[in-house]
Amino acid sequence: MNKVMIIGNLTRDPELSTTNSGIALCRFSVAVSRKFANADGERETDFLNVIVWRGLAENCPKYLKKGSKVCVCGSIQTRNFEAQDGTKRYITEIVADDVEFLNRAGSGEEGAITKENDAPASQSEPVTKLEPIDDDDLPF
Repeated sequence: MNKVMIIGNLTRDPELSTTNSGIALCRFSVAVSRKFANADGERETDFLNVIVWRGLAENCPKYLKKGSKVCVCGSIQTRNFEAQDGTKRYITEIVADDVEFLNRAGSGEEGAITKENDAPASQSEPVTKLEPIDDDDLPF
């Protein structure tokens, strides 16, 4: 079974492109901190490349930017190619089946949710203004 789930922050803005046959793909990198500290007492970070396809690929640049927190679920894929100097190079990527946007984008783009419009001012009353409801009035 080849299944991976990571939570981390984007290290750069997502890059959207299309294949020659017109299929959308998006690439980005996620920084994931390791759970335990190394011998020097520092937590190391892994930088993992992610590739997303089709409709989800089109949504990623709309709602994600550098620093956005995401959860990526997918599988690990390794491919190789021959470099110009004749050496064989390997690339390991996460091919995402699902990308959860864990914080809201602040890019200001149309359709993006920003902190300024999270809650209208009319809904900013303190919780202490709530009134208790008698249980006998509930329909269930």
